[in-house]
Amino acid sequence: MKIKSLIPLALLLTIGMVSITGCQKGNLVDNPNVAASSGVVPPTLILNHLTAKMIRNDEQPFGIGSKASQDIASTYVYYFGPNTYSFGSTEDTYDILKYANALQNNAGSTTNKYYALSQFFKAYAGIWLTERVGDIPFSQAGNPAILTPKYDTQHDVYKTALSLLSSANSIIAPLAAVSPNTKLDATGDIFGLTYLQWQKLINTYTLRVLIDLSKRASDNADLNITSSFATIVNNPTTYPIMTSNSDNLVYPYVFPSNPYATLSLGLQPYNSYNGVTQAYVNVTAPVGDPRLMLVSCPSINIVKGGVSASSFSAYVGLDPSQTVGQLQALDFKAYSHSNFNRYFVLPAAYSGANAEPFVFIGYPEMCFNIAEAINRGWLSGSAATWYNNGIAASLSLYKITDGQTLTIQDYTGATLGTATVNLASFLSNVAYSSDNTTALAQIFTQRYVALHLNSGFQNFMNWRRSVSSAFPNGLPTYNQNGPGIGTPNNLIVRRWQYPASEANENTTNYQAALQSQFGGTDDQSKDTWLTK
Repeated sequence: MKIKSLIPLALLLTIGMVSITGCQKGNLVDNPNVAASSGVVPPTLILNHLTAKMIRNDEQPFGIGSKASQDIASTYVYYFGPNTYSFGSTEDTYDILKYANALQNNAGSTTNKYYALSQFFKAYAGIWLTERVGDIPFSQAGNPAILTPKYDTQHDVYKTALSLLSSANSIIAPLAAVSPNTKLDATGDIFGLTYLQWQKLINTYTLRVLIDLSKRASDNADLNITSSFATIVNNPTTYPIMTSNSDNLVYPYVFPSNPYATLSLGLQPYNSYNGVTQAYVNVTAPVGDPRLMLVSCPSINIVKGGVSASSFSAYVGLDPSQTVGQLQALDFKAYSHSNFNRYFVLPAAYSGANAEPFVFIGYPEMCFNIAEAINRGWLSGSAATWYNNGIAASLSLYKITDGQTLTIQDYTGATLGTATVNLASFLSNVAYSSDNTTALAQIFTQRYVALHLNSGFQNFMNWRRSVSSAFPNGLPTYNQNGPGIGTPNNLIVRRWQYPASEANENTTNYQAALQSQFGGTDDQSKDTWLTK
């Protein structure tokens, strides 16, 4: 993707006609409040932009990512948009790469904190885009002398990104050793992480990247996928990783400047136009998962029919493979909606609706990633322990305790009754299986539940790579094969299309990339190297 400049160092001025007379004194051309073109932007300002822009709008709760992950489904396009998988052209992260390059250039030293973070953000920008589309401009992207950068293969993007992440850990390690609990940049980092937490984040994210490469682990020895994963987990001194929810990368919602997603969109009165999906209900209700009762409400019709509001059998999910028109025709009272008081009401003490924190990269996911790696034989250890740690961490995020009394409400927030949390029963129902294939399915399923309305498209990415001969419908089972999917074959897409700017501004390289990967067409139904 073409990047014409690294970062503006001065504000653009609107130039008007100025009448200059002999009576006027001083310099009327240069603005003393604007930095000179030769000035250096303070790294803290660049970091502030990077951390603020790291999470895209479509990755936030109730956005496209939540629907692609089949956490929720819309029943009214005007308020919640469509449920279709016709993603079309993706955004890109070249704004992140641009500012990461600027952070690297303005860091002042190759051994300081800003240089370390520049390597992380460069890797993040490349991985974000390549996992969506395939081969991308990366090694030459951001070079102002190259306006039509070549495409790197997806393999090479991952190889470079893993090297950048390793470098980021190495650079920040001695700094974290000296000041582990000091905030790295109290004004520039919106996440407010300490030196050690940033190091943990870098390595935890690296584990995500490596597990995302699960389909390439056995046929790309040069990437060292399995050995790198084991090295990180087995060497916590050199590669510290998250140890609890306190290390999570949490996107802060602050009212009124940055309200929770449903509130910023003015969706408070319209909770009845969305519902939880069959994918979510089908893996939570049968095992008595108390998280279902927190994030959603039972069907009013089922309760009126005599089923207790405290019964998991009162919850009914939506099928997003139906069209929005078909879903809109349903009785509002026939299915389960997202919890009104949790996600749609502004609390007196505002902290992101009443919802659980919006965790973008977190400890629960990491636990399941390690459990999966052990299950796959990448390293020794107890997959069951990490699996159970992931469930416990997720329950903790929801502040669920055994014996807790939950208030059950309908989609308007009106109380229907109460339920008592029985963690022993739930944990027994999801106990880690002795059969490796069944256990792998459990890991994918519980990670999916833990990432509900969190982590952007990560649930979708995990589902996409889970599709295999062993699990042809993916893990968990997503609804498809219906007109609501919005694709020519009614199947969920395997990728996004390239940004439109590629065809217009980098035509030759773009067309060559399409030819080498997809037979010449920007086909969303075809897998990239990552998920073949």
